[in-house]
Amino acid sequence: MKRALWGLWGGTFVLGLIGVYLRVFVGKEVVGYNSYIPWGLWVAMYIYFVGLSAGAFLLSTLVYVFGVRRLEPVGKLALFTALVTLLSALVTIWFDIGHMGRFWKVFTSFAWQSMMAWMIWLYTAYFILLIVEIWFALRADLASVSRRMDLVGGLARFLTMGRTDASAAARARDARALKVLGTLGIPLAVAFHGGVGALFGVVGARPYWHSALYPILFLVSALASGGALLTFVVAFFWPRRGSVEHRDLVVFLGQITLGVFALDLLLEWAEFSITLYASIPAHAEAFLLVLFGPYWWVFWIGHLFLGAAIPMAILILRGRSVLWVGLAALLIVGSFFAVRLNIVVPGLAVPELHGLERAYTDARLHFDYFPSMAEWLVGLFSVSLGIGLFGLGLRILPIVEVSTREA
Repeated sequence: MKRALWGLWGGTFVLGLIGVYLRVFVGKEVVGYNSYIPWGLWVAMYIYFVGLSAGAFLLSTLVYVFGVRRLEPVGKLALFTALVTLLSALVTIWFDIGHMGRFWKVFTSFAWQSMMAWMIWLYTAYFILLIVEIWFALRADLASVSRRMDLVGGLARFLTMGRTDASAAARARDARALKVLGTLGIPLAVAFHGGVGALFGVVGARPYWHSALYPILFLVSALASGGALLTFVVAFFWPRRGSVEHRDLVVFLGQITLGVFALDLLLEWAEFSITLYASIPAHAEAFLLVLFGPYWWVFWIGHLFLGAAIPMAILILRGRSVLWVGLAALLIVGSFFAVRLNIVVPGLAVPELHGLERAYTDARLHFDYFPSMAEWLVGLFSVSLGIGLFGLGLRILPIVEVSTREA
């Protein structure tokens, strides 16, 4: 089974490399968006991965800051998930910028009044904090396996920089450092992912995005999607599956996901219902496009039916089954990809001025967008890259407890 899964991963990774080749050597001529719709699939995937990262990190703070002992086994897993999904997000958005080789200019051309500039520095601080926090979370377990004379042992000796103390006192010092770092990370994670929502919300020219609710909505959806991803991973890829401890852990994660996801749906209902009730054409047009446009099925089938109604029914009716909770979590994770697409594209698919689509005519000027094959392939690369890094980390790092891994 594992060989089949890794074989499937290898095939998707090679297909993704084809998309990378097209993007790097052919350029942005291979994309489906244009002057009127300058953002597409890659931006949607970027905010999707960022949400997964922020949500997983905030769940880790329940362990390292607030001391929720029932979640202690998944603390390191949550941190590592946050790091991998952040890397996937940054890789994806890197392909979207016009001149990929000039990414470093975002650090040398800072504009204090730019929301995007603030996001970049917040990402950098968050990335550094994640690396340091993961090091403290893994240090003692790495020290425990550093005596092994194999690849894992050699990597452990390198990462611990020769520190072999795995005593209770050393673990207590690491726990204190983790509490400080996690406490600092809470406002940082709230700021950087709330900042992603603010990046859309401050665009006054786009009524669909221009909402004070966006930063809050992004944070709640991050918790829901990150919690669902963690629940899925623990349900299907955790050692010693079938034990009472494993079932209780999955059930508890499923309950957290259900509660946060219900709050997210409530906020989404508020956003849609108030806008449509007011019936201001400039505000309602994009919402109507989401509900009844050419891609109505993304919202009604992908998001509400498969990604909301079915998993919530499963979590309520079969919430004690590891298999069903894991499947429900997977559906919720997929649902948020549909949510992100319905944030990015409809806001751009409505002309800012009525008649703009007829004022200038050109093959590259239109408001119809569907991702090109190259865009899908690059997206496949980002997903497979994240899965590969995640699988490699689980294999060579003590992401779960050392005793559990050896058992």
